[in-house]
Amino acid sequence: MPLHNPLQSRPAHEPSRRQFVAGGAALLASVPLAACLGGDGSDRPVVFTHGVASGDPLSDRVILWTRVRPQEASDLGDVLVGWEVAQDAGFAQVVASGFVNASAATDFTVKVDATGLSPGVRYHYRFSTAAQVSPVGRCKTLPAGQVAQARLAVFSCANYPAGYFHAYAEAAKRELDAVLHLGDYLYEYAPGGYASTQAERMGRVVQPAKEIVTLDDYRRRYAQYRSDPDLQALHAAHPMIAVWDDHEITNDAWRNGAENHQASEGDYAARKAAALQAWHEWLPVRTGASREQIWRRFDWGNLLSLHMLDTRIAGRDEQLDYANFIGATGFNAAGFTQAISNPARQLLGTAQQAWLQQQLSSSSATWQVLGQQVLMGRMNIPAPILFEANQPGTGVSVSTYAAIVQKAQTNPAALTPQEQAVLAQPSIPYNLDAWDGYAVARETVLGTAAALNKNLVVLAGDTHNAWASDLRLLNGTPVGVEFATSSVSSPGFEEYLPNENPAFLAGSLAQLIDPLVWCDTSRRGFLELTLTPAACRADFVFTSSVFERSYTASTGRSLQVLAGGRRIVSA
Repeated sequence: MPLHNPLQSRPAHEPSRRQFVAGGAALLASVPLAACLGGDGSDRPVVFTHGVASGDPLSDRVILWTRVRPQEASDLGDVLVGWEVAQDAGFAQVVASGFVNASAATDFTVKVDATGLSPGVRYHYRFSTAAQVSPVGRCKTLPAGQVAQARLAVFSCANYPAGYFHAYAEAAKRELDAVLHLGDYLYEYAPGGYASTQAERMGRVVQPAKEIVTLDDYRRRYAQYRSDPDLQALHAAHPMIAVWDDHEITNDAWRNGAENHQASEGDYAARKAAALQAWHEWLPVRTGASREQIWRRFDWGNLLSLHMLDTRIAGRDEQLDYANFIGATGFNAAGFTQAISNPARQLLGTAQQAWLQQQLSSSSATWQVLGQQVLMGRMNIPAPILFEANQPGTGVSVSTYAAIVQKAQTNPAALTPQEQAVLAQPSIPYNLDAWDGYAVARETVLGTAAALNKNLVVLAGDTHNAWASDLRLLNGTPVGVEFATSSVSSPGFEEYLPNENPAFLAGSLAQLIDPLVWCDTSRRGFLELTLTPAACRADFVFTSSVFERSYTASTGRSLQVLAGGRRIVSA
């Protein structure tokens, strides 16, 4: 269907663009629905620079996003943009339309909350100006009532210089209801920094050529990431439901600071505010009164309640550091235990925790799913392995530890005093940035789900590795399961522990960590989740490589939890 631009040939009596914006509602009421797409009536050359996206779907609405700006960089004037939603790809059955301004104040990004839609329907949408038409995107509203199935793809940790975004390309080809992004949508580092060894060969050196700190820095980095064709394809194919993690701000962020923020980089609060503003501008999320409050709920009828959380900045206390518990006499286990068991330590914060408890209580859906950033499953590993991984020479490797354990089982009398000392050391959390560093806060969430007798599934990202764990209370009571996705491109343990065989490492970790059912520590990809009234199935999808432009995709493992089962079983 040819695109009609009602502002392209504006008669003398028609209002100017500024007048139109002021009285847009009255004008729209007088324009036939089929003719309700158009844009700036001037002849200024403009361009849609970063495709289209949709997000935060509800049963009657969805956020639509694009970016359109004047072709001349010096032109900072507003651009009037038309938008429309249709039931068909040819836009013969338009069901919603309107106009919106793209302005320099929001980096020429546009977000529209398209309302009045029907539940469980896949729509097509597009934007236009007088001279340009955007690509067409697809979105889908959430269903209502009795729902038989929901299919989701889950992503985390997409580092532009670390490799191609094949995981996005693969998911764009699939029939899904929505995609979830659990954070690290981008990274803040300078060129040549983290995971950049092949960036120049691949043509993926980051811009701007510095660590990003200011609002302009963050905007330019988003613009580069969103130029990626695979990310554009994902956004055009499916609505996204996103939360941030730390790298959208800076590494190991918490409420009042971050590991990767130094005094020379200015005020942390100002940096955080700039980062969050850019995130809200460039992501298709529904922005509320406070940019810092992003926890929200999405319902697939009676099947699924998805609770998206912020475990990063809203309420997080500063992370513990093992360095503070290691002295001349070794590891201070008693002091560490006291610190990590402090009931005042917060990860969600009191306001978000109370919100989550109320949401879990009020939802009658079969599945309660938490979409959040960091591992909730207990990941206690022998201290010598952890110390060796962090500082070679201070402990033992996984393979060496496994050999000592084997020796202890088969010929304990042959153990040397050094080997006995290795086995005598405690198992401790490998990642204090995760829920393991906030033990009481985790027990509160799990205790709430257990008391309400909910089918709990926790989703996580952050670690760049794939995990599947049973979730239990400290007393051993089964509560639910956790499925944690691998990264889109950021490296996993294969880079940090290059001398360990990946298959051996994964098998050893599953043996050493009691709640851990399965893991993959060397492949990049995403998680595909299929929920029915009977089961929640997790398919761990991996891509063959992120360093070459061509790739293949395969399912590395399929696991599930049955309704009422509270534990992971084979699918």
